[in-house]
Amino acid sequence: MSNWLISLEGTSQGADLALGLALLAAVLHAAFGALQKGRHDPWLTRGATDIVYALIMLPVALFMVPRPDAFLWLILGGAWIIHTAYKLMQAQAYTKGDYTVVYPVVRGTGPLVTIIIAGYVFSESYAPVQWAGVATLTAGIFGLAAYNLSKAKTGLAQLKTALILAFLTGILTAGYTTYDAYGIRATPDPFTFLAWFFVIDGIAFPIIATLRWRRMDSPPTLPPLMLRGLFGGIIALLSFGSIMLATRLDKVGEAAVMRETSTLFAALIGWLFLKETVGPRRAALMGLIALGAVLVEFGGRG
Repeated sequence: MSNWLISLEGTSQGADLALGLALLAAVLHAAFGALQKGRHDPWLTRGATDIVYALIMLPVALFMVPRPDAFLWLILGGAWIIHTAYKLMQAQAYTKGDYTVVYPVVRGTGPLVTIIIAGYVFSESYAPVQWAGVATLTAGIFGLAAYNLSKAKTGLAQLKTALILAFLTGILTAGYTTYDAYGIRATPDPFTFLAWFFVIDGIAFPIIATLRWRRMDSPPTLPPLMLRGLFGGIIALLSFGSIMLATRLDKVGEAAVMRETSTLFAALIGWLFLKETVGPRRAALMGLIALGAVLVEFGGRG
């Protein structure tokens, strides 16, 4: 499978597959976000999720892919640092602010910063139509955040802190997206990077979550928490794996932008399954997100 995937790099078929993978990542990321929106402490949910995907990928890493060389171990170490920082910042943001406000700010900041960084790191260039698409999508996402902010029940001072944390989390999202793209491109077998990444990435937060759980006055029972972690772990594997593969096949910036349509899918999930009201303003903002994604993806093809 690795040879087939590598053969598609830089081809039109590879670009189409990257688009499909990025959209799959967006849908799954929206579902992953809905799980984090639940009743469990976000630190505990993240810990349960991480231990699940680390255990799933451990036998794959040990028995099904080549062992990393010294250079790849250095790359994986850097990935662990930036992802751990991202998850710490994200959990803190979710602790301070409403999910519906924090999530769009994170997702809106990420693609704009990623497309700028990727331009320098990978010498990617974009057509004027694509830049208009980035602006349109970003405006739609931040507009959705502003709309949700007007409905939020959290105190103003706490919301300001949450928004700052969300913005920083978005920058870290751009950082790990670009770094992961570098890592998976620097590895002869992309699945070696993926397998060992998930094993290493699953180390820190289960420890943090366990310590937090033990300090709680009324800690939640473990079976429901671990069940949520099971679903979250499987979804995270597919979501992060899809976007990493997409960045190897095609432009990093385009993949990042398409992934951030997750805010659109999150709103659709809320409407279809959680019976949340969309309303004309939210529908218009969702339309902007979709339009921006289309302009970015197809504005550079010709």
